[in-house]
Amino acid sequence: MTIQLQQVTKAFHRGAHNELWAVRGVSLTLEAGSFTCFRGASGCGKTTLLSLVGTLSRPTSGRIVLNERQISGMSERFLTEIRRHTFGFIFQRFNLIPGFTVLENIVLPAYPDAPPRRALMQRADRLLEQFQMEDRRESRSEWLSGGEAQRVAIIRALINDPAVIIADEPTANLDSALSQEFMGLMEQLYHSGKTILLTSHDAAIYQAPIIDRLITLHDGRVSDDSGK
Repeated sequence: MTIQLQQVTKAFHRGAHNELWAVRGVSLTLEAGSFTCFRGASGCGKTTLLSLVGTLSRPTSGRIVLNERQISGMSERFLTEIRRHTFGFIFQRFNLIPGFTVLENIVLPAYPDAPPRRALMQRADRLLEQFQMEDRRESRSEWLSGGEAQRVAIIRALINDPAVIIADEPTANLDSALSQEFMGLMEQLYHSGKTILLTSHDAAIYQAPIIDRLITLHDGRVSDDSGK
């Protein structure tokens, strides 16, 4: 799943006194099966850039191309379909829904176009077993430890078998041991063929040997782009 950004920009409050250009003319090709980390100071544009790649927001100008198909100008109906089946999202605070069980949180992204219930439950159970969370299947999300919540967030991101995993500062609220555990899980997904895109300002993360490309952003622009 190759992703191309061609002179992409993103402005907030355009034309107002508080206009902000979060992304300024970024051009990148993100190859299928790669593990890329975006780093930079808070406010450099890395979160906005990932939201554009994942179709959670639209660019102000420029083009985003997914496997030679321009997606930046598509209607929201088509973008929703692409988002559901192409991208799996892991958020900084995990965004699990209190009051929902682990299983309910995991299967939620599969709706409204979920496969038959039996097939969906079987897939969820396989993922729970893969990530050693099967004994927490019926636990409510607020009962989980930080490490358990992290694993559930990863499983939820995988429920639709996406080609691309997008993780925005996924270790920001974790201690060093859990951060290393997270990277170990990402390594498993990388070796299974997933494309991994993550942001981090933690050197222990962006210097990890498994990361094969490190992109530094500064004031909405790419200031360094290097393999490892």
